[in-house]
Amino acid sequence: MKRITVFCASSFGTEKIYEEQAIALGKTLAEQNIELVYGGANVGLMGAVADGALNAGGKVIGVLPNFLRSKEIAHQNLTELILVESMHERKTKMNDLCDGVIALPGGFGTLEELFEMLTWAQLGLHKKPIAILNVDGFYDSLIELLKTMTSKGLLKEVNREMLLISDNIDDLLHQMKNYTAPTVGKWIDKKKS
Repeated sequence: MKRITVFCASSFGTEKIYEEQAIALGKTLAEQNIELVYGGANVGLMGAVADGALNAGGKVIGVLPNFLRSKEIAHQNLTELILVESMHERKTKMNDLCDGVIALPGGFGTLEELFEMLTWAQLGLHKKPIAILNVDGFYDSLIELLKTMTSKGLLKEVNREMLLISDNIDDLLHQMKNYTAPTVGKWIDKKKS
């Protein structure tokens, strides 16, 4: 993997460990010569992951919609900042630039970005590994919901397993480097009695 896109919050949240792990993820990517692609801002966890990579000598590409330049203040020290017109264009560009995706803690935007990438993978539009760094159990409830979707017949087990999960950065990157996309379609056939 040459580049990983990281989706995360533009705020820090209430737990210091979120910022610490964002910095550590950026640093680890730089140390493994993996370029970081992210939302382009210098605030919150977005700024922390970028600074972690930059301070360790890594390359960081930000993708920022023009209308967010005043809210998610553009990071001034990036290797490259790409300005786009819309949120959809942002996600498309981030997908085009990366070989895999990691979600750190975040809110609606982070989940929307994560699930769009998962949906694209489920539909066979890409075969990239998609992962959650489950910092301090942040995503435990979401993981349970995904299990419920599977047990209720709305999500195939093989598709649920596309989402790689760990609370350890090195373990998560190992899973991503060894990922093989499923070859079955997403559609669930109603069982005939």
